[in-house]
Amino acid sequence: MSHSPVALITGGSSGIGAATARQLLERGYRVTVTGRSEERLRRFAAELGDPAELLVMPGNAAENEAVRTAVTTTVAAFGRLDVVVANAGYATFDELPDGDPDGWRDMVLTNVLGPVLLIGAALPALRASKGRIVLVGSVAGHIHTPGNIYGATKWAVTGIAENTRRMVTSEGIGVTLVSPGATRTHFFDNAPGGLPDRDFLSADQLGETIVWAIGQPRGVDINTVIVRPIGQPV
Repeated sequence: MSHSPVALITGGSSGIGAATARQLLERGYRVTVTGRSEERLRRFAAELGDPAELLVMPGNAAENEAVRTAVTTTVAAFGRLDVVVANAGYATFDELPDGDPDGWRDMVLTNVLGPVLLIGAALPALRASKGRIVLVGSVAGHIHTPGNIYGATKWAVTGIAENTRRMVTSEGIGVTLVSPGATRTHFFDNAPGGLPDRDFLSADQLGETIVWAIGQPRGVDINTVIVRPIGQPV
């Protein structure tokens, strides 16, 4: 058990993060998941039978102390850290001309600062394990859409991924940006009009993509994966 790999996933109590956590546990990983809702985290752990290989930690992915505590607690509990998945993020579903700047502030901190804090906190442990960093971006971080502040945050994640890769590749650390298209998760809970009528990927499909990237042979670095459902033209 002490030699099995360890992953830390932010925003891991539901959706893509939870699907990734489940699949990694099935493959023998020990996993820490973080999230803002302690109730949702506890419910997720209970659904899996509260396995000893799963550690759940309430905390805000955009707060430095919470992120560093998650990393240090994971290393203390499991003895190592091999993978971090910067998954926490959300959209305000408004646009530049008439949106809510207060909502933008929290979205920018979560979507942009959050991954940076996780990378910074995890680097010492990842250097020791020669591990991997996975950032969950978005198709919106590769195409332009009018007035889309959420898209701008995901363009930032695209840049963070490549800037980080150039910084750490000589140290044996892999960096993968996984950019999903439309995915059926709680992401759309606050969208005006509810779930759009369109083609969707499932959270499990995105989890499989992330686990595939993590599971590449040592020395192989998958850098950018854009994943759309068939039927999504843009």
